[in-house]
Amino acid sequence: MAGAAAPKRQDTRKFFENLSGAGKSIAVLTSGGDAQGMNGAVRAVVRMGIYVGAKVYFIHEGYQGMVDGGDNIKEATWESVSSMLQVGGTVIGSARCKEFRAREGRLKAAHNLVRRGITNLCVIGGDGSLTGANMFREEWSGLLDELLQQGLIDEEAVRSNSVLHIVGMVGSIDNDFCGTDMTIGTDSALHRIIEVVDAIMTTAQSHQRTFVLEVMGRHCGYLAMVSALACGADWVFIPEMPPEDGWEDSMCQKLSENRSQGCRLNIIIVAEGAIDRQGQPITSDFVKDLVVSRLGFDTRVTILGHVQRGGTPSAFDRILASRMGVEAVLALLEASANTPACVVSLVGNQAVRLPLMECVQMTQEVQKAMDEKKFEEAVALRGRSFENNLITYRLLSHRKSDSELPTSSFNVAVLNVGAPAAGMNAAVRSAVRVGITEGHKMFAVNDGFEGFYKGQIKEFKWGDVGGWTGQGGSLLGTKRTLPGKHLEKIAEQMRIHNINALLVIGGFEAFESLLELYEARADYEEFCIPMCMLPATISNNVPGTDLTLGADTSINTIVETCDRIKQSASGTKRRVFIIETMGGYCGYLATVGGLAAGADTVYIYEEPFDIRDLQANVEHLTQKMKTSIQRGLVLRNENCNENFTTDFVYQLYTEEGRGVFDCRKNILGHMQQGGSPSPFDRNFSTKIAAKAIQWITRTLKDSYKGGRVFANSEDTACLLGMRRRALVFQPVSQLRDETDFVHRIPKEQWWLKLRPLMKILAKYKTSYDVSDSGQLEHVTRIRPKETNTSATI
Repeated sequence: MAGAAAPKRQDTRKFFENLSGAGKSIAVLTSGGDAQGMNGAVRAVVRMGIYVGAKVYFIHEGYQGMVDGGDNIKEATWESVSSMLQVGGTVIGSARCKEFRAREGRLKAAHNLVRRGITNLCVIGGDGSLTGANMFREEWSGLLDELLQQGLIDEEAVRSNSVLHIVGMVGSIDNDFCGTDMTIGTDSALHRIIEVVDAIMTTAQSHQRTFVLEVMGRHCGYLAMVSALACGADWVFIPEMPPEDGWEDSMCQKLSENRSQGCRLNIIIVAEGAIDRQGQPITSDFVKDLVVSRLGFDTRVTILGHVQRGGTPSAFDRILASRMGVEAVLALLEASANTPACVVSLVGNQAVRLPLMECVQMTQEVQKAMDEKKFEEAVALRGRSFENNLITYRLLSHRKSDSELPTSSFNVAVLNVGAPAAGMNAAVRSAVRVGITEGHKMFAVNDGFEGFYKGQIKEFKWGDVGGWTGQGGSLLGTKRTLPGKHLEKIAEQMRIHNINALLVIGGFEAFESLLELYEARADYEEFCIPMCMLPATISNNVPGTDLTLGADTSINTIVETCDRIKQSASGTKRRVFIIETMGGYCGYLATVGGLAAGADTVYIYEEPFDIRDLQANVEHLTQKMKTSIQRGLVLRNENCNENFTTDFVYQLYTEEGRGVFDCRKNILGHMQQGGSPSPFDRNFSTKIAAKAIQWITRTLKDSYKGGRVFANSEDTACLLGMRRRALVFQPVSQLRDETDFVHRIPKEQWWLKLRPLMKILAKYKTSYDVSDSGQLEHVTRIRPKETNTSATI
């Protein structure tokens, strides 16, 4: 079938059916500070554990509950984790536990586990919680011997519980754990911060105020760094990279320059653990007093505090937690007596397993480097994601004077093509500012290629894109018009404005446009220039990338709506909702939205279905209504089947469910394209646009010969996409073969492997291919190097 993911060769696949959990007991606990998404992880562990035939236990109140035993350790059921996915914090409770730090406490905990035959432990918490779990594992056999000597357990209990397996998941809003790109809760905390910043910006603009925002992060500046990047803050203070001595003058000079250029507000973000080069704290009040005394600006302080820990988990955190929870159960099933305690985590878009203590040691090394004032090393040890954020922020926030700029005679044009997507404006802002920093003249084109051939092209300066990061839609204007019919006029405009390079930001039409321009190079020399495309569409249907700009914002809109719709059924009971999502023929929004919202069934084009499948799904919901979970959620991609329309599915479910449940339908429509961009989309847009402009600069230099730019090789017309763990430039001509142009989707789509996961969590029997699950790897140490911006973004 056109557009379906090509099947893997049978011999390379490994299914988890032969990984049985029969006879095993798994316990799950949350420990340390709470984080949004912990419940999603608990739910996934419980359901996957039950699915493979294991007994699963909740340990309430973290390690305290393990020490106290009794009712704190309860067997979990499938229904007991229903409705948890959308709840913030941790439903099973978390507590700091002093007793567990002492051996007597750990002895009590071991006794409580052995009495229930629990030898597999899934710990969701920060580095302290995970270190405690590892110590418990190392002492396990000694603790059993002691219990035997005290006559509390017998020889048989020692033999059958001889090995304790531990898998950790990092739940921490600070994202302070080395070895993982994102910890559970970080994205949700960023959502809370950005909601506040967006709200503050409107009031600050009204009164021409300066706001100093204090965010969490006692030892880690990730939240401060990314929120500064995502809102275009004027200054940021983080513990890993204190400002140079004399920062007070530099900061005040920058703030007053911004005001003199017509900016009505300033935003300064301070991590709660911010320090100066001497190790002295930099507090939000100190920064405020400094601005008031030096500049006389009306300045306010806002301390976000525990707001950042609260609220519902974002879609990203729910998916991360669900993927990690299932991965944790697989890791426990595969563990042998000599497997080290591991952490399941995500690097790029790839699940990985890392030895727990290697991660903990590297996390501790960051603090050591900071204590020794080796700040460059501390940043490098935090990992490439953190380092890239810092480099990109510096690129965008420091406006060089004209005398400092490199001289370049190149003109670069930026335009949006296709339907609007959240993140487009952040990408344009980043591209314009990095381009100016690289010495280019930056031109913006209104209304895509339609505006291009009509000559709607004007030069953009640094200040023209101020405040664009948080704006939804496309401020430049965007059209679906392809360049093919207007090549002559477009070439003429390129001559008139002397355009030497092109950055196209858009969806599938942008990909087709770049292909048309590439193919027209033989007839028009004007198109023999470096051309780069950034994939931006809510549908995530562009070849050459795992994720497109705008998809995350759209998924969050879908999930928020599904949460509300599910809540509306809490009073009526026995109700099934049929929800239609956008996406063209691409089932990404429906599938990932369904996974994050806890859907029962998701219909997509890539996975054909017939009337028997629909019948089975109705039957499945009928069975579900007999349990305590008396509501259902069905998502349908708009083009999944031309005959089984949303109305048809709604009518079928209504008829077949008569007397058991009633139905409601909801078409989400264009609300999926609107709204301000999510923190992920702001950050992703900003970073990939910066990387694209740096590629354009290098390619311009390489192709400048004899006083002009001439680039006609296939690697000078590229798409910049995220593939598994890296950002990759790929020639659009090579991506042609990977594309189903009829249905406007890539022939292979990575997210299809999430569908079995979604089905398992909805209690369907299915085959789950684990050949792509994480293998145990080692933490790679990054040595600090001379900062080569273009290499590290």
